[in-house]
Amino acid sequence: MGIPCIGLNGGPAFKQTEAFSFQVLTEDQAETDRLWNAIVGHGGQESACGWCKDKWGLSWQITPRVLVAAITDPDRAAAKRAFDAMMTMGRIDIAAIEAARRG
Repeated sequence: MGIPCIGLNGGPAFKQTEAFSFQVLTEDQAETDRLWNAIVGHGGQESACGWCKDKWGLSWQITPRVLVAAITDPDRAAAKRAFDAMMTMGRIDIAAIEAARRG
């Protein structure tokens, strides 16, 4: 995605943890699904709230821009509805987030 990253094999003294993750902002459901499926469908595993792990155990946040806008909505009730909806999801469902935001 044009962002240089370096991963070092730290051996048993420096194990990979969820304290480090990649966040990928997506534009629509198709891109969200494509990236999610590429990670989970190739030996990864699903988690909650847009998080998943790849086959090497690295954590990824597949985050639609719509979700970010919804949970930071100045209308705190709308933001809470969107956040609560997100908390029930693995892969983010943009239509469900938008519906929750609208109430």
